[in-house]
Amino acid sequence: MAPLVLHAGKTNKNSYKTLIAAEYSGVDVKLVENFEMGVSNKTPEFIKMNPIGKVPVLETPDGAVFESNAIAKYVTRSKPNNPLYGSSLIEYVRLLSTISAHIEQWIDFATLEIDANLIAWFRPRIGRAVYLPPAEEAAIASLKRGLGALNTYLASNTFLVGHSVTLADIITTCNLTLGFSMLMTKSFTSEFPHVERYFWTMVNQPIFKKVIGEVKQTESVPPVQSAKKPTEPKKETKPKAEPKKEVKKEAPKEEAPEEEAPKPKAKNPLDSLPPSPMVLDDWKRLYSNTKSNFREVAIKGFWDMYDPEGYSLWFCEYKYNDENTVSYVTLNKVGGFLQRMDLTRKYAFGKMLIIGSEAPFKVKGLWLFRGQEIPKFVMDEVYDMELYTWTKVDLSDEAQKERVSQMIEDAEPFEGEALLDAKCFK
Repeated sequence: MAPLVLHAGKTNKNSYKTLIAAEYSGVDVKLVENFEMGVSNKTPEFIKMNPIGKVPVLETPDGAVFESNAIAKYVTRSKPNNPLYGSSLIEYVRLLSTISAHIEQWIDFATLEIDANLIAWFRPRIGRAVYLPPAEEAAIASLKRGLGALNTYLASNTFLVGHSVTLADIITTCNLTLGFSMLMTKSFTSEFPHVERYFWTMVNQPIFKKVIGEVKQTESVPPVQSAKKPTEPKKETKPKAEPKKEVKKEAPKEEAPEEEAPKPKAKNPLDSLPPSPMVLDDWKRLYSNTKSNFREVAIKGFWDMYDPEGYSLWFCEYKYNDENTVSYVTLNKVGGFLQRMDLTRKYAFGKMLIIGSEAPFKVKGLWLFRGQEIPKFVMDEVYDMELYTWTKVDLSDEAQKERVSQMIEDAEPFEGEALLDAKCFK
């Protein structure tokens, strides 16, 4: 087979995926020489291979392949029965084959839950996009959810699939490299000890080290740089000839049209409710800062703060739990729901429990909303709401009140079953 040529820079994390997969697979991949980002990828020859001009691109005898995950998969499948992709290519074709499906699952996870959020955090800080603090907070929160799910899985697994390195490990590790080397300090990653152990184990494998080199964890997050606007070239100004002085009659001044006053921003109906003695941010702070004696401190504090006239509590249960047959898909489903609930952050607090030690997994939740009903704008704008059955908590029922306390503190077992994961919206 003719050597494959990879068009990318030597330090491009997305090219690492292919080069590491090639080393494991014994496939000859040459990195193009003297590649210069912003120059080499703008040439007509490169644009012919990838019209959008993004890197990396793999040049093959059968034509060009772009998108880094697709390139890594192409290289991996170039070797028959490659263990990086399960035991046989037949398994990949059969979508339900356990090994191949799990490899694809973790590749998608690494792309959507890790890489996308790292890039959304990183680009505005280096001036490649406009910096918006709420957008950064959302990206970091989503990244932490992804790392939390990965940490839970790695607590009992050395590799992502099976007992040796697969393409899933290669892509996940390369994506994490950006985070560890540029954004995620030790104080950030210490919350995810199993992810730390996994990452440092992988990057110190001989083949990883050969391609990536020495990886050092960043000690600080890059300071925010403003996104630069392209500067327009100054126009040459020619000296103007002095006009002849003429006495002109002043034209009657036209009255400037009155500017229409900007319309006031629509007020959220919840802001018009009578004031409540319960300050939601105080409760969220107490929840976040309580590290021990949770029942005695946080739960007691919640009931002391709770205002049944200004707020209401709701149980929810996913209507289609029988479909929750894959743990990662179920976790991702709940994570997406919480992201879409972001518009309620000022008015709500929520806990979502993923229950069960084996499939199908049950998804149940508890939500605290401002007002006596679920806010209308939430029902209108968050399509997930109709996927759940909603029941208002009856606080005169001590059993329901105790259930609220158990859900807030992630009590396990919950209703006789183990918790796969618990997610908090605050």
